[in-house]
Amino acid sequence: MLQLTVNESSTYEVAIEDGKIDINGKVAVLDVSPQPNGLISVLHNGKSYTAIIESVDRKAKELVLRLNGQLYKTSIKEPIDLLLSNMGLDLKAMHKAEPIKAPMPGMVLKILVTPGQQINKGDGLVILEAMKMENILKATGPATVKAIKVNERTAVEKGTVLIELE
Repeated sequence: MLQLTVNESSTYEVAIEDGKIDINGKVAVLDVSPQPNGLISVLHNGKSYTAIIESVDRKAKELVLRLNGQLYKTSIKEPIDLLLSNMGLDLKAMHKAEPIKAPMPGMVLKILVTPGQQINKGDGLVILEAMKMENILKATGPATVKAIKVNERTAVEKGTVLIELE
């Protein structure tokens, strides 16, 4: 059994068994076929829909699907995710993004992000000049920029919090 949450508002219990799809206890009659042009043709209860997968984040178990021009962000919870959630454990919440700190004394030359911005592993966040060299401090994982704690052209000491993440 999977739990699908669509656009962070609607939740569905989905079971797939022997080629049949059960959604919230009701059997759904679906015919899904990929097309050569990359689109996906979906027939549901006699109605035709056109879908395209916009993005897939396997680690976060999220899928963004465009169905007849409308975007749907879908989060997927597998049985192990549901079990951990029932036990009060949330792996996403446990993965806390650490703040970006100055690894050495230096001058903040440029801030490359803004509050509220979504970042991914490897994205440049701050350019710090130290010992006449420019160092780009990068994100260690996906997060959201919560706050910028310094200004450009500001001298900082080692360990100074430059950016808070969530």
